[in-house]
Amino acid sequence: MAKNTSLYFRIVEGRNLPAKDVSGTSDPYCIVKVDNEVVARTATVWKNLNPFWGEEYTLHLPMGFHSLSFHVMDEDTIGHDDVIGKITLTKEAIGSQTKGLDSWVNLTRVDPDEEVQGEIHLNLLLLKDAEKISLRCQVIEARDLAPRDISGTSDPFARVIFNNHSAETSIIKKTRFPHWGETLELELDPEELSEEGSITVEVWDWDMVGKNDFLGKVEIPFACLLKTPLLEGWFRLLPLGNNEVDAGGKLGALRLKVRLVEDRILPSVYYQPLIHLLVESVISPTEVEDTSALTMLEEVTTVESRQDVAMTLVKIYLGQGLVVPFLDYLNTREVNHTADPNTLFRSNSLSSKAMEQFMKAVGMLYLHEVLKPIINRIFDEKKYIELDPCKIDLNRTRRISFKGAVSEAEVRDSSVEMLQSYLTSIIESIVGSVDQCPPVMRVAFKQLHKRVEEQFAEPENEDVKYLAISGFFFLRFFAPAILTPKLFQLRDQHADTRTSRTLLLLAKALQSVGNLGLQLGHGKEQWMAPLHPIILRSVSSVKDFLDKLIDIDHDIVSEVPQRAVFMPSVTVKEGYLHKHKAEGPQLLSRFAFKKRYFWLTSETLSYAKTADWQVGAEQVRSSIPIQCVCAVERVDENAFQQPNVMQVITQDNDGQLLTMYIQCKNVNELNQWLSAIRKVSIYNERMLPSFHPGAHRSGKWTCCLQADRAVTGCSRTHSAVTLGDWSDPLDPDVETQTIYKQLLQGRDKLRKKYLEVPDAGQTSSNKEKITSDMRPGGAKSSVQHMKSGQSVAVRLLTVIDDLEQAHATFQRREKEDSTSVILNP
Repeated sequence: MAKNTSLYFRIVEGRNLPAKDVSGTSDPYCIVKVDNEVVARTATVWKNLNPFWGEEYTLHLPMGFHSLSFHVMDEDTIGHDDVIGKITLTKEAIGSQTKGLDSWVNLTRVDPDEEVQGEIHLNLLLLKDAEKISLRCQVIEARDLAPRDISGTSDPFARVIFNNHSAETSIIKKTRFPHWGETLELELDPEELSEEGSITVEVWDWDMVGKNDFLGKVEIPFACLLKTPLLEGWFRLLPLGNNEVDAGGKLGALRLKVRLVEDRILPSVYYQPLIHLLVESVISPTEVEDTSALTMLEEVTTVESRQDVAMTLVKIYLGQGLVVPFLDYLNTREVNHTADPNTLFRSNSLSSKAMEQFMKAVGMLYLHEVLKPIINRIFDEKKYIELDPCKIDLNRTRRISFKGAVSEAEVRDSSVEMLQSYLTSIIESIVGSVDQCPPVMRVAFKQLHKRVEEQFAEPENEDVKYLAISGFFFLRFFAPAILTPKLFQLRDQHADTRTSRTLLLLAKALQSVGNLGLQLGHGKEQWMAPLHPIILRSVSSVKDFLDKLIDIDHDIVSEVPQRAVFMPSVTVKEGYLHKHKAEGPQLLSRFAFKKRYFWLTSETLSYAKTADWQVGAEQVRSSIPIQCVCAVERVDENAFQQPNVMQVITQDNDGQLLTMYIQCKNVNELNQWLSAIRKVSIYNERMLPSFHPGAHRSGKWTCCLQADRAVTGCSRTHSAVTLGDWSDPLDPDVETQTIYKQLLQGRDKLRKKYLEVPDAGQTSSNKEKITSDMRPGGAKSSVQHMKSGQSVAVRLLTVIDDLEQAHATFQRREKEDSTSVILNP
């Protein structure tokens, strides 16, 4: 039974951060680490002590973790970025919050003695004979130590301490992966053989000038050696001591949302009955109003969990090739239960959330094609645009008149002109994108159009069938992407204040376009009136676009199971990077990296000199099969004296390992590419357990200083994968486990509603008899007399009970196996 650990966190905002710049402000961003591996970096919010990020991530952590930390930094264009403070949350602290953490947390000071990382390999032996008693400690090696020197390395040595005895290893220069292989021996007095006290192994960074820097410690109770004279293994290095204080809020605070989900995933065969019930709900409903497993799931889904459940269901039905029938089933029920067309899909129902998540899952590449050029233009031009008379600030405008100061009227006229230009470009790009829209999205909208037209056939409701589609298409897809491009991966950074205001005004205007201009003039923002003519002129073209969008043959969508949301032919990520020229080691590092254009799909990682490689016959596009990828890891800065370098390790048909080094322009881009390549290679069977974070140069590895190029890697590979966006791979077992847990929480509610007969004379034995008869193979005569939904409820509850029993059985076996290992080492 596999284990799955998922960590969800959202960095909402900060408040009262200290000023680090001479301007009296800061330029804050957050670095997120899981056990000292950087897994995410937010955008920088410029000149703001109360920044809003609103960035959320989902991490898949197969190996588990110990702590999650958020470091708030102040970005400086010159010199090193300043540290503002940090927040560290242990796995235990996060797991103790059943509903997750959602609160303001004060920042603490960053103490170098607390910023430790890595592991040390030790062999401890207690020797007792007639002549002497001694403690023998073999200090073998260490890995992933914290860098304490400006070179990005350390000069580590180890010290063993027990009572008043101590001994030290030699110093190994310029490495975070020292190999000592030294044996230290401490002679003990007989009276020291008590069960009190601990053996401490400390690791330090030696400095020629000033005091040595602490790198971590291990404490082993002496009682352990009395019971087991020989101890050997890797031990995690711990901080000097927990002296963290929140500084009384003087360093500011972060508002965080964090949730930990740990699951044991059963073999696929155990989830098939639940999958069968979910599939049956949408492919063979006798009547759309009949109760089904899907409607029962909706009954027990809370408001807080509805979005997660919707995304999970979208993935399951995508994997089954049934996402269109699934959406049609939910939408039909929603339409049939809506009496007033003005309230259609206005709630956050399961159908509304499912449509939102569906568009993100299958339409993000399409959204990028349509919006990215105009979004880039808005960011590049950085125009001051404002229509609200109460917010016009003449001091923020550029001089646009030779006659003197700019008037409010001139600002407003200039703003209207720019907004009309931007809005026209956006509308033209959208209405001209029929052929770019994914066929599966078009078919889903066609079905929605049909259901709405059938329900609201009156002439006065002519526009409802358009509003139903545009409400999702414009209001819940394109408008939010324009408002916050960073959250839709359209930009690496959040917009500055000026650009953010422009995007807000455009998002408001596009929402009015999505509403077909029906609400113009009824709101409080009458200053938006100059944009009303262009909005009204676009209505006919939008309707024409929607008519063309749904003019598609239903059979064009191949309803076959697919393992991933993205298809092999789709480029998951692309862009210019710098590839290391391996054949030129004699070159200086900065000349050894050559600019290349990279494409990543679920099948290959390819690169060429330019993006239009097909045009020039002299260009060659090189490709690496994804199935050959063995590891994707960061590279230490000291390897090439260059930042933001990663390595892709592959294995050829002869079993030979090959490494390609790639440099990214910044840490955001590095994280994105690391995550993207790890995602598409997540199912590879030959992933490496270790790697070298350095490079083999001048006859040795820059990380562990070993001479042999083929020596086993000195650091463990990292399996953390950033998830939670449109390109997530599908894992049917993990997704179905999520649905099972939701149903398990609502099991009592379902039993009470569908199985408990409201008859005072009914005995518990009779109830048990009914339940027994309704299980597969039970008496059909009882089923025929059940009220609507009872038969489905019994089948569903039986599946839930069986899954619960399977989990209990596997957990019991795990305990028995672990006990057997202890008793029979």
